[in-house]
Amino acid sequence: MAGAERGEGRPAEQEPVVSLVDVLEEDEELENEACAVLGGSDSEKCSYSQGSVKRQALYACSTCTPEGEEPAGICLACSYECHGSHKLFELYTKRNFRCDCGNTKFKNLECKLLPIPDEMIQCIVCEDWFHGRHLGAVPPESGDFQEMVCQACMKHCSFLWAYAAQLAVPTVTKIITAEDDGVLNVDGTDDQKVIKAENGANHHESIPEESVLEKGKDVREENKAEQVDEPSTSSGSESDLQTVSMNEHQNTQSHSGCKLQELRTKKYVKQDTATYWPHNWRNKLCTCSDCMKMYADLEVLFLTDEYDTVLAYENKGKSDQGTDRRDPLMDTLNSMNRVQQVELICEYNDLKTELKDYLRRFADEGTVVKREDIQQFFEEFQSRKRRRLDGMQYYCS
Repeated sequence: MAGAERGEGRPAEQEPVVSLVDVLEEDEELENEACAVLGGSDSEKCSYSQGSVKRQALYACSTCTPEGEEPAGICLACSYECHGSHKLFELYTKRNFRCDCGNTKFKNLECKLLPIPDEMIQCIVCEDWFHGRHLGAVPPESGDFQEMVCQACMKHCSFLWAYAAQLAVPTVTKIITAEDDGVLNVDGTDDQKVIKAENGANHHESIPEESVLEKGKDVREENKAEQVDEPSTSSGSESDLQTVSMNEHQNTQSHSGCKLQELRTKKYVKQDTATYWPHNWRNKLCTCSDCMKMYADLEVLFLTDEYDTVLAYENKGKSDQGTDRRDPLMDTLNSMNRVQQVELICEYNDLKTELKDYLRRFADEGTVVKREDIQQFFEEFQSRKRRRLDGMQYYCS
């Protein structure tokens, strides 16, 4: 009987009924509690760099430190960014604690919020990636450069040194010792050579001398190089620089129209370092027939292509994405005439206002909003809309 009565009546188990007022009150209570506990902690920056913080909100991650492993704690920001999908236990607050995220207590995990001490930079010629400490010249602190050419590529494209004296972003030449982060020495003493003055007529270093002789150009004896100190060398170590002193051949270069020829008449320095270049520096490369042949021989013709840069590629991607990304609502509005657009916007505002007023009654009475209530609202809304349209009169001029 008992089972039959239960079967004829209401189901034994029902979903708990919660009013909208209860939901809002519970949400406000949880928000106030969260503000009290987490408000004093930074939710965006890892607290590791601050050392032992006087008091902060902490969490334990059982995903990264299972039972039996050395206990570890993480700050609020790392609980969001580095362990967001992990199983966490809230430890409330603790005093004099330093965040463990990224240290030896977390194996195979790097803190995503800690700044990278030496990020990698891509060479635009060979397109390999290098740590800044291995490039022989420290990247400009301001980050005010667009592209980098590594040491090996500067040797391969040695003509760039003539441009570097005028265009490259100034750097500080630095020798890294084994004591600095445990990296290998960048020893420039074995590679230091004084490059003697090149012949002004043979301005393409990669082209064999015989090809120049075939063109009937005079080859003069090499002049002694004049060694100059680079103004941006570090005070802790003297960097021996390779210096090139060019002969001025006014009679052969005044009418050549070659930018590289003109730059080679000036003194410039060759070093065993990478170089950093500003925005649009490629536009200043010479594009005369001799230089274009040199670029082809060195397989670096892409340097003269303004669309080859990573910046140009990214800008193209952004513009393409902007044109492809469409808003269906705006497309619909644009397909309507002025009258239809106004009517649609008015209907939307009416729906928003009436639905808000309809739900406010449930909140004031403390009753539950059911699916049937929402269906009833839209049925009544459509009915009112039809009555308005039926009673509307249109006049044609």
